[in-house]
Amino acid sequence: MPTLTYVATRRSAHAGYVVQAIVNNLAPLLFVVFHTSLDVPVAQLGVLASLNFGVQLLTDLVAVRVVDRVGYRRPLVLAHALAALGLVLLAVLPLVLGSPFVGLCLAVVVYGVGGGLLEVLVSPVVEHLPSPSETKATGMALAHSFYCWGQLAVVVLTTALLALLGTDLWPLLPVLWAVVPLVNLAFLLRVPMPPTVPDEHRTPLRSLFGTPLFLAALVLMATGGAAELTMAQWSSFFAEQGTGVPKEVGDLLGPGLFALLMGLGRAAYGLWGHGVPLRPLLAASGAAAAVCYVVAATASVPAVSLVACALCGLAVALLWPGTFSLTAARFPLGGAAMFAVLALAGDAGGTFGPLGAGLLADLAGGPLAGLATALPPDTGTGLRVGMLLSALVPVVFAVTVLTTGSRDTDR
Repeated sequence: MPTLTYVATRRSAHAGYVVQAIVNNLAPLLFVVFHTSLDVPVAQLGVLASLNFGVQLLTDLVAVRVVDRVGYRRPLVLAHALAALGLVLLAVLPLVLGSPFVGLCLAVVVYGVGGGLLEVLVSPVVEHLPSPSETKATGMALAHSFYCWGQLAVVVLTTALLALLGTDLWPLLPVLWAVVPLVNLAFLLRVPMPPTVPDEHRTPLRSLFGTPLFLAALVLMATGGAAELTMAQWSSFFAEQGTGVPKEVGDLLGPGLFALLMGLGRAAYGLWGHGVPLRPLLAASGAAAAVCYVVAATASVPAVSLVACALCGLAVALLWPGTFSLTAARFPLGGAAMFAVLALAGDAGGTFGPLGAGLLADLAGGPLAGLATALPPDTGTGLRVGMLLSALVPVVFAVTVLTTGSRDTDR
């Protein structure tokens, strides 16, 4: 099939990243609303963030042996349907159930399955679209930039609508965002899909797990996912409760600029990164992310903390798509199953990273009280402690990149 027939497919794949950004980032923007209007404790907010990625992790696990056999279209359509349904339930269930937290959890589970399927499916679709091998890494980075544009749109539009409508009308927002997956679902019913890798040609998972380079890739996915999602999930709450700025300012200068700079970093590499060695760039990115976490946690001036949160978006821009590209270059016949395992590791990081930051914040009133006292005040949330110790995660990423051999092709 000629390459031109896949133009609509590529656009739908890009839109799939936008849908994933919606289900991953809308609820955290409403954390303060859930906390103040629904009386959901801070610790349970951390559970919500981690539940989403925990469900995605389980979905990745189930999808490992399914996608290559059933193809891409049906699970992609299902992913979009579940994303739309989960968003609607996010608006309805907390208001009709006796426990708002249980209602939020049920909604998160539904759209978390959709998000997990998108994580498994969209990257291999992009990877297997016809294109020259030397443009695969930049094409992957460009595609992943649409996650950032979706995240930015969620932050800006949600913040604007909350300011315009008031927090009492927050249930309208998930319903409005549910339109996006429904529209892309209609396109996915018609666009052509690339074939999956046949069983007889696909590299077995057993062989992959026996390769040190693939095991290192799993570490990179886990730490890269944690480094990205911990800041993305907590930056809104940290900006408002940890630095004391108003919600609108915190959302725009925290997760808003984070998404913008992450998107620009991915798009820049996608457009102009041909010939730039990916491995040293990833090592430098991990180190820069660690610095951003430390500065955000230790700066006594709120503006400096917010700038560090935003610059972290640029630092983590290539961690996830870059690891995908390095691994796909080394194991070109890994198939969707390989991407599912990589996504599984990434979602594990996305699950335990934000949860770990929240748990460490809770310890700031106990075992870590001395560390909390040494840091600037954060209205008693302890989030500065969580952010500071989370800096160890991108350090592990950078060390793993530097100590892993370069026998794979750095596309």
